[in-house]
Amino acid sequence: MKTINTETPTHQEVLSIEGMSCASCVGRIEKQLKKIEHVENAEVNLATEQATIYASQPLDVTQLNTAVERAGYKVTPIEPIELSIEGMSCASCVGRVEKSLKKISGIQQASVNLATERALIQANTKINTNDLIEAVKKAGYEAKLVKPDQGEQQEKKTSKQKQLKRDLGLSVLLSLPVFILSMGSHMIPAFHTWVVNNLGTQQSWLIQFVLTTLVLLFPGRRFYQKGMPALLRFAPDMNSLVAIGTIAAYGFSLIATFMPQVLPDGTVHVYYEAAAMIVSLILLGRYFEAKAKGRTSEAIQHLVGMQAKTARVQQDGKVVEIPVEDITAQMIVEIRPGERVPIDGEVIDGHSYIDESMITGEPVPVKKQAGDQVVGGTINQNGTVNIHATAIGEDSVLAQIIRMVEQAQGSKLPIQALVDKVTMWFVPTVMFLSALTFIVWLIFGPDPALTFSLINAVAVLIVACPCAMGLATPTSIMVGTGRGAELGVLFRKGEALQSLQEVSVVAVDKTGTLTEGKPTLTDFQVQQGFEKEKVLRVLASVEAKSEHPIALAIVQAAEQQDIQLLPVTNFEAMTGLGIQASVSGQVIHIGADRYMQQLGLNVAPFEQDALRLGQEGKTPIYIAIDEQLAAIVAVADPIKETTHTAIAALHQLGLKVAMITGDNRHTAQAIANKLNIDQVVAEVLPEGKVDAIRKLQEQYGQVAFVGDGINDAPALAQSDVGLAIGTGTDVAIEAAEVVLMSGSLQGVPTAIALSKATISNIRQNLAWAFVYNVALIPIAAGVLYPAFGILLSPIFAAAAMALSSVFVLGNALRLKYFKAPTITE
Repeated sequence: MKTINTETPTHQEVLSIEGMSCASCVGRIEKQLKKIEHVENAEVNLATEQATIYASQPLDVTQLNTAVERAGYKVTPIEPIELSIEGMSCASCVGRVEKSLKKISGIQQASVNLATERALIQANTKINTNDLIEAVKKAGYEAKLVKPDQGEQQEKKTSKQKQLKRDLGLSVLLSLPVFILSMGSHMIPAFHTWVVNNLGTQQSWLIQFVLTTLVLLFPGRRFYQKGMPALLRFAPDMNSLVAIGTIAAYGFSLIATFMPQVLPDGTVHVYYEAAAMIVSLILLGRYFEAKAKGRTSEAIQHLVGMQAKTARVQQDGKVVEIPVEDITAQMIVEIRPGERVPIDGEVIDGHSYIDESMITGEPVPVKKQAGDQVVGGTINQNGTVNIHATAIGEDSVLAQIIRMVEQAQGSKLPIQALVDKVTMWFVPTVMFLSALTFIVWLIFGPDPALTFSLINAVAVLIVACPCAMGLATPTSIMVGTGRGAELGVLFRKGEALQSLQEVSVVAVDKTGTLTEGKPTLTDFQVQQGFEKEKVLRVLASVEAKSEHPIALAIVQAAEQQDIQLLPVTNFEAMTGLGIQASVSGQVIHIGADRYMQQLGLNVAPFEQDALRLGQEGKTPIYIAIDEQLAAIVAVADPIKETTHTAIAALHQLGLKVAMITGDNRHTAQAIANKLNIDQVVAEVLPEGKVDAIRKLQEQYGQVAFVGDGINDAPALAQSDVGLAIGTGTDVAIEAAEVVLMSGSLQGVPTAIALSKATISNIRQNLAWAFVYNVALIPIAAGVLYPAFGILLSPIFAAAAMALSSVFVLGNALRLKYFKAPTITE
């Protein structure tokens, strides 16, 4: 069972961090943050470049910033938040609003402009805009969020990538001549002769010196700006490895070029090409990383792009177009065919079919008419509807989905714990191995020993790649949770991605999960001499006086056939038996077979029908008119169309399915037989479901429970993973870790299969990252040289290092093409 903290409320802060390059950076920042008083946990995500801090009390954000800076990194400001303020009339109003806003933790600056009636808020942690709006309201004014331009935000996100591309281009342009002059002379004797005769060796070295210096000073300076301070703090990172490696190669080449007399005979060589090409290749790897990281967050960008910017509203008898953020609950919004629904709302006029695939993953459009709910971002297909808002801004379904996916993407899985332990010591270990390699080759290596020592020590520094280990888990989580959102599966907590693939039993609630949750009239047979419509009229007229769900289903069936109800007198509910009433002078009795027998009526004519209904899990109800048996009906909660295939898919995944329900055992077993359910627990109260799940856990191990998230909250909490069947409009279900937006059980095998695929992907990434380092570091150190004469050039080491991170990211991106499991015959 998952542990739930019920003693202390957890406060959460989210920081954006700049300057991280590898998994060891993550470990250092987490270590510093955890030292702060009241901090319970800190999770730093290399892929999203964010830190999430959990605490038992509200935290001083300045303290968090200081801890991050102590680790050698920088907290980047969150995008400014702009509010539109109504009701201000003078300078004192401005002061009151600013004072109220500045009371919120994390706000660095709040600037209110009376002329534009806008407030610009700068924070260094994520702030809930509802808190800002509430703060303004407390000051006595009204506020609305002004949405930032998405194009501008995207431009800011890609600016770093563009700068990286420019630096890469410059580095390659400067490095290629160095590489050609150096490696061309080594590999092509004729080219070496041409260089010596036309340029001269010293002149060639001087050209390489100038070009390499430019590479290190401009495109390569990032490695020294970040790596050297980290080294001086005794907290080296990946930048430190690159900085030391390139400085070693460049420094040795400087001595060979300008002071060759200090070097032993036979060791005067230059390695400018190693320093220059290492920078170029690592920049190439980081550019590919940046592009791939952008693709991992495409799901979020896609969801954000679904938010409409404008809407048509009815004002003063006219239809005008206004920004979505200006819509209030009183406004009537008109949506025409082909348009995107701008807000969450309720249809008050018109009817249409709406494509809700962006939230449910279901491709079939849904019919909408007066009284139905619609979700912002979905697409209206063929009719015009008018709606009024039910949720705006951050309360909307789409905003909740985006928030959930972001939280899941930023989370850390238990599998990451091993990686964190290893990477904390990884870079110092690599530096030690590099130094050891240098000493061993210097003492025991062949002539020129100094040259071999330098080359192999640099190769060890460069080939090590904690970047791949740091990206192995978060990138898979980002892509996996994003793909889940596209399929209508929301992981509220990233941990569910790991725990879900470990379950052996899926326990399901019956009503609303296996079934529609809305009883309907399913069977209606009348005796000879009675008319079906007339019997239904008197039956519905009597049942209209009852509040029982079965009665409601019968009344709705009559309404669907436009049957007018009749006046009812002498209505009396006979406890445990049925109902007696008078309609238009006729005496009506409604109840079970024992009630009919008590009245002296023979139920034999309906014996076969009653037997069939019982086998189908339905309860037969008899109707007698003027002491004559008139009809038999059955009301049942119909099984959802997708339930059969969903349970078959769960069996195909090797899982057992158990049904837990409050229904009577006979009805429950009939449904279980029909659906091929493995185990039935019937006639249990909501608190009894917790005990049932506990017993399943004792018997089978990990258990996932699927419920509707309302009266199933205790059971969802007791299970190892709780999955809530959503309706597309109610996604914030606190007791569940996974929300199935389609309202279909088919989301369960999809979620489990996606969990298995994601964890498998993470394991592949980690295996690659660890095996890569375990295999290549010894090769770079030269263990194959005595037997095979094989050495790993620093240039190839840099290429291999870049390839390692690109492989991990490319492998994670395969999850974008994950498909929901289908039933194979």
